[in-house]
Parts: sequence; C-alpha cells; structure tokens
Amino acid sequence: MTATVTTATAAAAAAATGTATGTTTGTATATGDTTGLLVGAVRAGRTAEVVALLDGMTDAQRRACFPELKAVRQELRTARWSAESRRAHPALHAAGAACQTGAAAVANWLAAVDMRWSQASPAVLLHVLGDRDRGWLADVVHRLAQRPATSNVSYELMAGLVRLSGCPVPTTDAYVRGWLLHIGGSWQRAGTVCDRLRQDPHLAELVAALFRTEGVGAQLGWLSGDGPESWTSALARLTAEGALDRRAVIDACVARLLRGGAPAELRVFLRLLRDLALSREEERGRTADWTALASDAMPTVASHAQSVLGALALAGELPPRQLAEATDAVLFRTEKKLVRAQLVLLGKVLAKDPAAADELLPAAARAFGHEDSDAQERALKLVERHVGKVTAAEVREELAGAAEQLIPALRARAVRTLGATPTDVRTVSDEEVLPPPPQSVRLAPAAASVVEAAEEISALLASGGDVSVFERALDGLVRHAHRDRDALLEALEPVVARRWWAEAELRYGHPSDDFFARRHELFDGARAFDLLLATLCGKVRTDTLHRVVHDGLTNSGCAHNSLARAFEARVWEVAHRLRTDPQPFLLATPSWGTGLLDPDALVDRLDAYRRAGARVAAVDFGQALLRVRRDDRTAALAAAERAAALGTEEGERLARRLTAERTDPSATRWTADARILVELGEVPDLQTEEFPAALRLLGRPVSPGSSHWYCSHWGGGMRSHWFALLPERPELVAARLLRDVSEVAVNDQRGAAATVLPRLADADGEAGEAVHLCVAYGLGARHAEDRLAAVDALLILAARGRLCADRLGADLGQLVRRGAVKPARLADAVRTAAATGANATVWAVLRHVLPVLLADLATGATTPSTRGLGELLSVAAECAERTGARGVLPHLSSVADRRGTSRLVTQARRLRDALAAASAACRHATTKGHKAP
Repeated sequence: MTATVTTATAAAAAAATGTATGTTTGTATATGDTTGLLVGAVRAGRTAEVVALLDGMTDAQRRACFPELKAVRQELRTARWSAESRRAHPALHAAGAACQTGAAAVANWLAAVDMRWSQASPAVLLHVLGDRDRGWLADVVHRLAQRPATSNVSYELMAGLVRLSGCPVPTTDAYVRGWLLHIGGSWQRAGTVCDRLRQDPHLAELVAALFRTEGVGAQLGWLSGDGPESWTSALARLTAEGALDRRAVIDACVARLLRGGAPAELRVFLRLLRDLALSREEERGRTADWTALASDAMPTVASHAQSVLGALALAGELPPRQLAEATDAVLFRTEKKLVRAQLVLLGKVLAKDPAAADELLPAAARAFGHEDSDAQERALKLVERHVGKVTAAEVREELAGAAEQLIPALRARAVRTLGATPTDVRTVSDEEVLPPPPQSVRLAPAAASVVEAAEEISALLASGGDVSVFERALDGLVRHAHRDRDALLEALEPVVARRWWAEAELRYGHPSDDFFARRHELFDGARAFDLLLATLCGKVRTDTLHRVVHDGLTNSGCAHNSLARAFEARVWEVAHRLRTDPQPFLLATPSWGTGLLDPDALVDRLDAYRRAGARVAAVDFGQALLRVRRDDRTAALAAAERAAALGTEEGERLARRLTAERTDPSATRWTADARILVELGEVPDLQTEEFPAALRLLGRPVSPGSSHWYCSHWGGGMRSHWFALLPERPELVAARLLRDVSEVAVNDQRGAAATVLPRLADADGEAGEAVHLCVAYGLGARHAEDRLAAVDALLILAARGRLCADRLGADLGQLVRRGAVKPARLADAVRTAAATGANATVWAVLRHVLPVLLADLATGATTPSTRGLGELLSVAAECAERTGARGVLPHLSSVADRRGTSRLVTQARRLRDALAAASAACRHATTKGHKAP
C-alpha cells in the first residue's frame, strides 16, 4: 500500500509540472549536479520536481544537498514575507526533511517556526519520508507530537507517520487536538462524527486521552454544538454500542468533573455524563463522587450532583448519615439556589423518614451561619417544623447552640422555639477594621554599573514595570550615556539585538527612523525605551529628534491627550539630549514610587547642575516642578530658601513653586447617557510660562464632551506613568480617566478600574469628585477583578481618612438610579468590603444610597434600580446589626409595610428592625476615621 501511494504521488507531482520523472532524474544524472538542480527547483517552488529529484537520489546524495538547503533557509529568513520566500518554502520544507538522517533534526525542521505558515502538504512529506525505517518514523512522529499545539504540526502528517510505522498512537496535547479538528471539522463530508469515530482504529486510546487533556472540552463544544450530531451524543452512542468501555468512560468523565476547570469545558463533560444516562446502580456506586462535586464543583455541575443525591435519598438508597455529610458540604456554599434546593430536599426526606431527624437537623442548622438571611430563615423554619421528631437531648442542645449564629431577629425567634440563649444586651458591636494605610516606597538609586543598567532595561523591555522600575532604568541610562557611551552600548548589545528596529529586514516597509517619526505615541515604557535605545544606536536621525522636540507632538484630540503628551515630551527630550548634549542625570526622577519628589533632593540636583555647568532640560525640569512635594509646608519653605540661594534661574523658579499657593479648578458635574462625569476648569498655577507647552496642557480645562472619536491610548500600560505626572493632584488625572473607568460598569468592559483605582487610592493628594466617581463605577463593574480593585480603593481611602462616605453614597445612588451601576453588582462589592470588617464604612455609604432608591420604589417610578435592591438591603441590615446603627431611613417603612415575603420586603423589615432596636442593646462601633451613624 505504501509503495502504491508513493508511486502515485511522484507521478502526480511530475505531471503537475509537466516534467517526466525519468527525464528529470536522467538529466540530474547526466549533469552530475544533483545539488544544483535540487536547490534550483526549491528556489523556483517546483515541489513536484523536488520530489522527483529526491526519489532518484541515494541517502549520501541527499545528505550532501542539505548544507545548500540550510543556506537557502538562512537567506530566506531575512525576507520571510517576500514573494520569493513564500514560493520556495513548501519545496524547501519537503527537501530539508528528506535530506536529513536524524529523527530529532527532521522533527525540528518540520515544526520550525519560519516554515509554520508555508509548509509542504502531508502527502508530499509522507512520500519523501515513507522509505525510512519504521522505528525511525515512530521516533519522528512522537517528537512531533510532543510539540506544543500552537506549533501547528499537521495532524494528517502525524497520523500518516503512525500508520506507516505501526507505532502506538501518541496521546499528547498536540495530537489529541489535531484529532479533534480532523474528526469534527466542518470540511469533513464523509458521514457523521459518530461514523468517523467508529472507523478510527485508535478510538479507545484517543477518547481516553480526551479526558486527560486540558482545554479540549471547550473545543469539543464549538466543534459540533450540542445537537444529535454532537461529540457528546456520538460518544454516548458508541458507548452504548460497546465500541467504548462504558465503565471506563463514566469513570473518566466523573474524574474530569472532579478535577475542575473552566466552566465552558466542564459543561461539555457534564452534557456527556447526562447523555450516558447512568443507571441507578451506577449512580449509587459513586456516592462519594457526587458528594465531592456538590461540595466543590461549579454550580451547574454541583446542581446535577445534588439532584442525583436527592433522587437516591428519596428512593431510600442513601443513608441519612451520607445525606448529612452532603448537606454539610452544600450549605457551606454561597449559591442560594443550591442551598434552597438542599433544604427542600431535607424537608422531603424528613417527611418520609422522621427517624432521620437526629442525623439531618444538625446538618440543616449549618445554614444558621450562612451569609444570606433568607437561607437562615428557611433553615430555621425547617428545624422548627421537625424539631419535635428529635429524640436525643444532645441534638436539641446542638440546635440551640447553632442558633447563636442567626441574625438578631431570627435569633429572638429561636429563643422561643428552640430554647436558644437570649442575646446579651451588653454585647459589644463589632469593631471597625480597616487596612493599614499603604507605606510609600522610596526609589532605589540608579544602577551603579553599565551591566546592571543593561540588565534592568532588558527586564523592563521583557515584562514591563511600574513607575519605580521605569524611572530608575531611565535615570541609569542617562547617567551611563553621559559617563561612558561606548561601554553602555557594549553592555546593551544583547538587548539591542532582540529589538525589532535592529533587524536587517525593514519593519512595516519603513526604516526605524521613519517609523518613530510617523508614530510619536509611546504606548508604554517599553516603547519609550525602544526610542531611547534606537537613538543611542544611531537608528533615529538627529533632525527627526530636533523636529519633534522643537515643533511639539501631535494633538490626538482625546481626553488623554494632555497626559500622554506630557509623558512623551519628556522622553523625546531625553532622546534628543542623548544625541546632542547628554545630561549628567535627570532632575525629575522621583524620590518615591508614587512619583513624589522630595524638595531637598531637587535642590541638591540643581546645585550639582550649577557646579557642573550642565544645561537644564526644559521638560525634565518642568516635570520636576510638578512632582516636587509641597504638602509638607515646613520642609517646602526650608527648601525654597536653599533654592533661592543657588542664584540660578531654575533655583528661583523652584522657590516660587514651593512658596506658591495651590489653586484648584472649578468642578462641574456633567451627565452623558447613563453616566455622571466631571468637567474641570482651567488650573491657573499650571498655565504659567514657567512650564513648557507640553506640560501646560495638564492645566487646561477637562470637558467630557470633547473626547475625540479615535483614541490610541486604549492600553493600560501608560496609566501608572500618568498618575506620576501629578502625584499630589490625583483629581486632575481621575477626571481625564473617568470615562474610561465608567466603561467597566456601563458597557461591561474589563480592566480599567483594576489599573486606575489602586493608583488613585495610593496617590498623595486629596480625593475629590472625580476620584469618588471612579470608585463608584468600580464598585458596579461587571468583572470581579475590577470590583475587587474598587473595594481595595474604598478601604484604603477610608483608612487614610480621605473617603467622603456621604459623597460616595450620593453618587452611587444616582448612578444606580440612572442604570449605570447595577444594584446586584454593587451589593456584591459592598458585601466583600463588609466581610473584611469595614461594616461602619459600608453602612456610612449605604445610608446615602438607599433613600434615593427607596424613594423611587415608594412613588412607583420605573427605574433600573429595583432588581438587586433586596441584596443591598441585606448588606445594609447586616452592617446596621453589627455596628449598632440607629435612626430612621427615609422611605424604608413604606417598603417594609408591603405584603408578601419577597427578599426586598423581608430585608427592608430586617433593616427597619435593626435601626429601631433599643439603643441599650449595643454600643456604637469604635471606628477608624469616622463613627458609625
């Protein structure tokens, strides 16, 4: 069979080029220049001719050709996307594989990155390799299968080599994923998925590997959906037919669910488990597995396991002790649906088997400590209904003791029904717990040697870095370029060799100078260092640097323009000075990680410049003035005297800056669709001629309505540097980023709050309207990482005494009312904050949120704020109970007096009861920053 395929392939290849196999081989023999003919055919991209030439060569002749083929490959690498390269690569791919004898070398050649997107066909490769030893072929295929799936090694090639060698089928990630695509691909026309699987000789081994390979579940799902022709239906059908071992498939499927993973993946394996339709005996034999899944699996899988256990319990096939163990696990979960279903199941079992009360009621009492008060009430009702069936006195005592975890209103009821201990009127409320304020980190001195400086730059280019990393590396580069430029360039050689602008091939068809000249934007610290290193290496012309520094940077027209231009202007100025007049060091390098610069340090630097006769760079010095610390008035005035005594123009400017009063811009709230934004007026002290034009942009008005339709600052890599521009004035930065942060709540985007809010909370200036609105949007973000960042910011601002709870609560109330923030997301965020111990802080915020939403509810207004309001009331009630808050909340009674037992109504009643409790029941919480109202 192999010989037939080989002959046919060679004939077809010859026919495709119009060249007879015998004629070509004869010509090669006649001329004796087989290598020249082969290389010529490769360069011309005549794959069929290459195959014919290879068929006529001995092993020695093939090996002799390889050095020339290797040279062709190296040549084509310098212009990998050229027409010549694309034409030659398929033929080169086949020829290079055929002219090597080592299995490892052939596997490396076949899977090479530079040939990945222009390969020879699997049929051609199998033809030129098919005459090798079977053991050698097996070695090649297993080496190929060990490659990452992203290597794009052809499955048809690997499967063909397995067939030719007769070796065991590989079950690696790359092979299994290739098999999935081959069987389930939409291009397959012959039969159904089930038909193609039934014909596969390695079905059992590869199906078993499916359950061991991470990430294939999602691939299974999108390959064929969930209809009758899906993978799961096909596997279930083959299992029923006996083509697959049923016990092995069920065990592997359950084990895969137990291992956990991404929800999209687990849903596919759960679908397979359902399609397998386990018998009652099969389900009963895996009771421990169902209990483990109900305890730890994702909700959908846990719900299925719970239903299996419930069916077994109601059929009398699950002992009460095992049901109690499963109940302990389920009631520990936060998903309310699972908890409610478990309590309902217990009620049904107790109705059928009263003797199980001693085992099951203590398990039900685990819900007394659940974070959801509705779950507590359901559990209490269940225990109250069946407590009369308890026969052991110690069980009754256990139930009474567990009742101490109930919320106050339910505990008072448990005192009457279960004999629980009454609440001690002298109980002290929970103390407010806030995180310690973050400590600023002082910037380390610049690298002492060129080698260390090169290592820091290499690390920054590879993985990025914060303000501290960037500023330290930047200062080190400037210092060593001034001291010994040649030594610095030598140390940077390994770093420069890996940069795109150092390649011989032109990127985007332009030289690096042209690219930098056209694209002034520096999207992150790595791009900034690309410009600086390219300047050092002579890849950017002096006139380009001079033009950008002299003419200024292009106005992008977006809200970030002033922030981006200020940062970029300093980097371009540093690049220009590196070429024309290297600075001894930078003046604006901060003293602290937030960007603050100590005034005494700046005076010392100016003095060093004066003594060295160095020329001060305008943007660098302007940035230093923006960063210099002024909130410590004693230190600032003392440094101003020293600066004035220097007798230089820069010293006088620093003295004026340190002694001047800060002027804050006017702030106006601005509404757009569902958003609330902030419009800032001009900042007079940033508009003086003492600052270069690029920095004066920071003092211009901020209008949310003037955002340009296109913005190139979509990445978050520059945001930390923007906060370091004005470290004592975070409000000016927050106002420009407010629309970005609002997207996490309004349009469900990801990441903006997670990158902005931690820096806002760590900033050294006061938090104004824009900062509080940023936190408000973050608390209503769609994604958990953004909400957690907002919770951290809330707690840090409170710990530093910079949180205005009234302002934040009022903002949240309006944003929820307008639909920008969803109550359920806000409830999740504030519940997380309260769980850290910040109950008084959370209550201080919610007491201003709730009246706005309750007023709409009381008047019958149609707003997006109703859904999830019950969750907010639940968090508020818990915080009020823990802090001993008292008083009347406007419009609360009108909701609490409604009929029914909905979550909204029950939580409104709970909050009203907590606020109306006798003040002697508990003292006010001791708080840090403010007292609980």
